[in-house]
Amino acid sequence: MQGYQRADRDATAMLISALSPAIFQFFLGEVRDHARAEDLLQDFWLRVHKARHTFQCGKPLLPWAYAIARRVRVDQYRRTRRVMQHELQSDELPDMASEEPIPIEQNKLADLLKDLPSAQRETVLLLKCGGLSLQEVARTTGVSVGAVKQRAFRAYEALRKALGAAP
Repeated sequence: MQGYQRADRDATAMLISALSPAIFQFFLGEVRDHARAEDLLQDFWLRVHKARHTFQCGKPLLPWAYAIARRVRVDQYRRTRRVMQHELQSDELPDMASEEPIPIEQNKLADLLKDLPSAQRETVLLLKCGGLSLQEVARTTGVSVGAVKQRAFRAYEALRKALGAAP
């Protein structure tokens, strides 16, 4: 990140290749659409570029990056919600064929995550897909470590119940 702040081309390429897969998975877990997740990833990198001067050397990079990713997702949600409030229902069907179906396992996981409250879903995605620690998730989401533990516990309990597993 220090090299990126100094406009080092190699450091920039290394930073993008290191962070992009994890951030993309974070977005994909939220929106469940590859195209939208890619758009969010591009928006994320634009914001990282604008906010690069705010990163403090010596501090962990992932919580800072996930805080930006979280704001990108929240802003996208608000933007989408505003658009949906103003859309009109159409009686015409599209002429295009539907997309290829997603494998059942991925559908089931997406459905299970969809049923979780947004705070719990976000916590699970940051912990399991993002690979963040409890402290990093707490810094990213702006809550205490205890709140992160509670959200994760409740999410895991809900997932176990949905899968029919014993607690």
